[in-house]
Amino acid sequence: MTLRHPSSDWFGIWPFSLRTTGAALLAGLLMMMMMAAAACDGALAQRVVPSGRAAIRYSFAPIVKQVTPAVVNVYVQHRQRAFNSPFAEDPFFRRFFGRSFGQPTQRIQNSLGSGVIVSPDGIVVTNNHVIKGGGRTTIKVALSDKREFDAKVVLRDKVNDLAILRIIGARGKFPYLAFDDSDRLQVGDLVLAIGNPFGVGQTVTSGIISALARSKVLRHGGGQMFIQTDAAINPGNSGGALVDMAGRLIGINSAIYTRSGGSNGIGFAIPSNLVRLVVDSALSGRKVGRPWLGAKLQSVTRDIAEAVGLRRVAGALVKKVHRGGPAAAAGMKSGDVITAIDGHPIADARSINYRLTTRGIGNTAEVEVIRAGRKRLLQLAIRAVPRLSSADKLELTGDHPLDGASVARLGPALADDLGINIESGVAITAVRRGSYAANLGLRRGDIIVSVGSWDISNLRKLQTALRSRPDYWSITIRRGRRLLSIRVPG
Repeated sequence: MTLRHPSSDWFGIWPFSLRTTGAALLAGLLMMMMMAAAACDGALAQRVVPSGRAAIRYSFAPIVKQVTPAVVNVYVQHRQRAFNSPFAEDPFFRRFFGRSFGQPTQRIQNSLGSGVIVSPDGIVVTNNHVIKGGGRTTIKVALSDKREFDAKVVLRDKVNDLAILRIIGARGKFPYLAFDDSDRLQVGDLVLAIGNPFGVGQTVTSGIISALARSKVLRHGGGQMFIQTDAAINPGNSGGALVDMAGRLIGINSAIYTRSGGSNGIGFAIPSNLVRLVVDSALSGRKVGRPWLGAKLQSVTRDIAEAVGLRRVAGALVKKVHRGGPAAAAGMKSGDVITAIDGHPIADARSINYRLTTRGIGNTAEVEVIRAGRKRLLQLAIRAVPRLSSADKLELTGDHPLDGASVARLGPALADDLGINIESGVAITAVRRGSYAANLGLRRGDIIVSVGSWDISNLRKLQTALRSRPDYWSITIRRGRRLLSIRVPG
């Protein structure tokens, strides 16, 4: 950009001013000289030295001083037994490789993250992926004043990627952060992110809220929504605090969008309203209830919006309503478009689960739908996913590849809970760590299509197929849109 002196403007019109009358010329020149002088004085006035410290002081220091004592470092150590050789007791191998050949050894894995104290008795919130690991786990929590304490896990919420810890072996009260209402946040609000990036020590970064209700950016997020911020978040910040200018907790830093491994100004935090719900569940000794809508949904596309007359491309189209479910009881119908829940706009189908979860099992939510071009309000009773009866589930054990897998008969509720579209057959609901099934890579949500020559449509057929003793096991699994074949010795 080229800067021009103010005098160059009036000098530039001098040839034009020669054609004016004398009086007008003198008056115009005098006025323009006075304006130029004033402009010069204004420019000089903007560059005066500040009269004191108060004139230049603008700092987040008071907020940082208030909140950092409640943000901790979380150190996790996992001890696992290393692989044992099947020839450990063979005299031939022990003769050549020594008596210690094949004997059990320990493998130690360390991880580092951040956490936030949310109650004076030492309840700490962090991410589940910070403490995730196998074997015997030791967790230590380090405060900003250099004190260190052991901690134990109170609750793990894998779906929402949250873990609740309790500090043990300590007396007195701890500094803690109070929750703020994350639904009151607005894009552009100033925020601070606090954590321990790369293990360098407690670090504070500032930024703004870049977006709200992000639901499509993380694979592990399930149906939850995230706060997006441009405050720098790096590896090690996971589980740290996102706070507002009142020093209240508005989110738990969870992930970043990056191609290099460092911060690109796109970070995500779990909203405080969901965090508070998980903390309350942990303290009451119960798991976080998973709400069941009882309907199949599809996010509104541009074509859908035009077809139903929506002004914006947002909301969730109801494709199917399950008989006997909460949606049917509320009067919801196929073709309805859900546009808001309790007054909060719905961006897509995935955000509905977040709204129902934070509203709470046992409560009622007001659902706004568009039906035949008209707005309707429905009262939805929020119910948990129905529990499976003993006849509909089974834990598999025995000398077969599915040993260690828990399976269940598929139905609408279980399909919704697993996040799959198929509503019949047999699905894996859990896999025991270290089991035969786990070693084969089987996962929760896998559907067992066939075992040998048996097509698996129910639990009875599965049990019959697993009683056979083939030379080779041949198992077909459906995972999403893919069919996977497993072939292992019998």
